[in-house]
Parts: sequence; C-alpha cells; structure tokens
Amino acid sequence: MIKKLAKSLREYKTPTILTPLLMVGEVSCECIIPLFTKELINSIQEERGMATIVKYGVFLFLMAMMSLSFGIMSGWFGATASAGFAKNLRHDLFYKVQDFSFTNIDKFSGSSLVTRLTTDIANVQQAFMMIIRIAVRAPLMLIVAFIMSFKVGGRLAWIFAAIIPFLGIFLFTVIFLVHPIFKSVFKRYDALNNSVQENVKGMRVVKSFVREEYEKEKFSRASSDVSRDFTKAESILALNAPVMNLCIYTSMILISFFSASIIVKTHGSELNVGSLTSMITYSMQILMSLMMVSIIFVMVTLAGESARRISEVLSEESNLHNPADPVYEVKDGSIEFKNVSFKYSEHAERNALSDINISIPSGATVGIIGGTGSSKSTFIQLISRLYDATEGTVMVGGLDVRDYDIKTLRDQVAVVLQKNVLFTGTIKDNLRWGNPDASDEELVRVCKLAQADEFIQSFPDKYDTEITQGGTNVSGGQKQRLCIARALLKKPKILILDDSTSAVDTKTDALIRKAFREEIPATTKLIIAQRTASVQDSDMIIVLDNGSINGFGTHEELLKTNEIYKEVYYSQNNA
Repeated sequence: MIKKLAKSLREYKTPTILTPLLMVGEVSCECIIPLFTKELINSIQEERGMATIVKYGVFLFLMAMMSLSFGIMSGWFGATASAGFAKNLRHDLFYKVQDFSFTNIDKFSGSSLVTRLTTDIANVQQAFMMIIRIAVRAPLMLIVAFIMSFKVGGRLAWIFAAIIPFLGIFLFTVIFLVHPIFKSVFKRYDALNNSVQENVKGMRVVKSFVREEYEKEKFSRASSDVSRDFTKAESILALNAPVMNLCIYTSMILISFFSASIIVKTHGSELNVGSLTSMITYSMQILMSLMMVSIIFVMVTLAGESARRISEVLSEESNLHNPADPVYEVKDGSIEFKNVSFKYSEHAERNALSDINISIPSGATVGIIGGTGSSKSTFIQLISRLYDATEGTVMVGGLDVRDYDIKTLRDQVAVVLQKNVLFTGTIKDNLRWGNPDASDEELVRVCKLAQADEFIQSFPDKYDTEITQGGTNVSGGQKQRLCIARALLKKPKILILDDSTSAVDTKTDALIRKAFREEIPATTKLIIAQRTASVQDSDMIIVLDNGSINGFGTHEELLKTNEIYKEVYYSQNNA
C-alpha cells in the first residue's frame, strides 16, 4: 500500500526528503540549547563575569535563530510536499476511475468514490505532513533528550524510564480501541454522501412527492451515525491529554523533589541549579515528544484506513484492455453476435444475456423492444465494449470488438444512453463533447437532424445559452435531442439510441428517424424504444425477453409471428 501511494510523490520527492532533514537540524539546536542554558546559569551563579555571560547568551541566541530557521523551512517544504502529494494522489485516483470499465465502476458506489477523493485524501495529506515532520521530530527529540538528560542529571533520568513504558501501554490501548471505530466510520461517510447526492440530484422528485421530511430523517440518521462513531472515538482519545498532563506534572514534581534533595545534600557538588533547569527542560521535551507521538499514532490510525481505501481504487485493474496489436480502423458498421452470453459478475446466479445470435448489416436501422429487465441496455453496451461478453463473440466491422483499440471502437460507436447527461457550460460546449473541433455550421447541421435547432434558436443566447448543472434548465425532451446531436457530431459508423426519444412527442420522434434515414444512410442505427411506433419502420426489429431473443423480423412479420410484439403493439394502438 505504501509503495502504491508513494508513486504519487513524483516531483515532490525533494521537499519530502528536505523536510525531515531540516527537522533533524531543528531538534539538534533545541537539544543543545539546554546544555548552554545550564552553563549560562552556572556562570551567573559563580559570577564568572559579563564576558562569559554574553558569550553564552550570544550562542543561545544563534542556536534559537537556527532552530527557528530550520523550523520555518521545514514547515514550508512540508506544506509543499503534503499539498503536492495530495494533488497528485487526487489526480491519480481520478484518472484511474476514468479508465475503469462499467464492471469496475459497479464495484464502487459513486458516494464512496467521492469520499475517497475528498475526505480520505485530506486525511492522508494531514498524516503525510505529520509523518515527514512530527514523526521525525518527536522520536528524535525523545531519544536525544533522553540521552542528554542522563548526561546532565544522571540517575534522575530513570524517572523518565519508568514513565515511558506506562505511556506506551496507554497509547497502545487507545489505538487498539479506536482503530475499529475509524474503520467503520468511513462506511458511514459513504452513506452520508450518498444521502446528500441522491437528495440534491432528485430534489424535484422529493418536492413533487412532498418527501422533504423523509429525506431530512434519512440524512439525520446518516449524520447521527457519523457523529456517534466519532464521538465514541473522540471520547477515548480525550483521555490522551489528561494522562499526558498527569505524566508531565508527575515527572516535574519528582524531578524537582529529588533534584532539590540532591542539591541540598551534596551542596551542589553532584547536581547544581543549572543542571536542574536543564533537566526540567529535557523533561518537557521528552514528555511533549511523547504527546506528539500519541497524536501521530492516532492520526496515522485514522489515515491508515483512508490510505487503504485509496489504495483499493488505485490497485483496481480494469477488466478491459487493449490487445497486444490493436486494430485502429473500423471498416463498417456491421454487427454480429455469435453465441453471446453475459453476466455482470462471476458470482451472479444467472446470465443477463443468454445465447444471443444475430447479424446486422452495415447501414441497417434496427429496432430493439422488450419489457423492463429484458436486458436491452445490456445488449447494446457489449457493442461499444462497455462490458465484455462472458461467452461468445461480439463483432463490429467483421472483427471481434476485443481486437480493436478501445478508443477507436468507441469513437465509431456513438451511444446516447438512457440517462442523458449534460454538463455545466454552454450548449456549444456540450455539443463539442462529440467533436471538439466541430465548426458552428456543423453544430447547427446535427442539431437540425436531431430536431434541436428550433428550440435552441428560441433561447436569447441561442447556442451560447448556459446549461446549468445536470441540464436542469432544459426539458427532458430538449436534453435528449441535444444528446442525440452530440452523438451525431462523432460521425459514427454505429449510432445507438437507448430509449433516447422517450421524452419527445411522436411527431418529433418521427422527424428524427426520417432525418436519420435521409442524412446518415450508411450509419448503422440501433433504436431501443418502448413505443412500437418508434421502431416499426426499421429494417428489422429484435424482441428481447429475459435476456434472450424472443423474435426477430420486420414489423409486419412480427405482428404475424411474435406474441410479445403483438401484445405491445395492440395495447399501444387500442386495436
């Protein structure tokens, strides 16, 4: 996991290395200061003269300035390294998701991916900052200050040796108790994000059904779950400060008591006031270092689960790969399914598609009809290789789709999915998703084919009209027509409409199909529809039922031979 995450350091390796090196310099200066403080106090006590006092004073000032300089530079490099690391990690995670197949995306929920890209990376960034700074400073300070306390205070240093094991046991217990809580809290975060996303995206539905109170209760439950887990963890972690303070003040009392006894009994021959001052300083350094170590352990425990979740996504490999020698040209739009079966998971109990055999010539218009759950969308997703067939072969242009370069294949297979999505930006921006180099004239031409130009021209800003997030300022039918126009800009050899005219009226639907026949006759057109009117003039119609082909033929042939098609047709036409 660490190796996987470390790959995201890249150009920030130098500040990552410099940060702990500078921390070493800061710790060295801070540990030297008490030694010279001791000498300064002893010089004053022994009245050695101003020259000696000034010498030690100047040296202490220089040490303090050097420590400050090391600390400032370490902080700057640490901030640069941690922020850069988080930026690269976010970049790598986002890019990884872009390469996922639909199978990979199905494995992670959208809300979970959002949590990993935001909260989890923020936790890892904070932990990384602490690791390269505090995780170097605290143990180093602890070790050096412990050694120096033996040098200065002799047997008094055993006070620390007695307290450290106690603190170690306490910290281990705290980590043992909070780790499972932090592990579960991220699942709560996923549920919370999911609640927010669903509510925001479905706000119109929520208001239409007057379900605001239900959504509030659902959000409150998810928020309470997160709060409860964090409260439980924080309650345990809250013990950290009082226990640390107890150890600090106990150490200071014991050191003060035994030091005073030694000074009085030996008249300062074994331990003097300067040494006592140094011991108190070292005791503070040791105990503060222990406190920082405890904070690091807690933070790393929290971030460890975040790092695991990030690594889980980075380690996920797409199950779709280019072949060793991919084909970069799709000859035509012919489609053939040979003994194709498909299931979404190897653990699935049944196939979504079973034993599909069909051949579609290039340029044909094919209607696909079937009830809900008949796997119409699954059927077309195999053509553009959004999924790979579990068994059999899907062929486009006479070649197995797995022989093509994936980008080349998808550039020639334009899919207007059932759930149409528009992005924030102008209508032009959205259309040019199909072809970034398309001219304004090309935009108008495809919009006329998709019957979108008329309503676009009615907007004050026409093609420069801003589309709000999710396309909420255009109707469902307008959104569908814009998505069809966007797909046409790709000039594909295969055009697939997955129930993409369901929100337009029958007249507009007919005009779109007429434009397709006349303007793009060489493009193979697959039209999934619920209305038989949308497919009855197709060259052929496929009837799907429970993932199998129940019927295949023209409108007239199916009316004579296929019960499912007849039932749908007559129910829609009141015949």
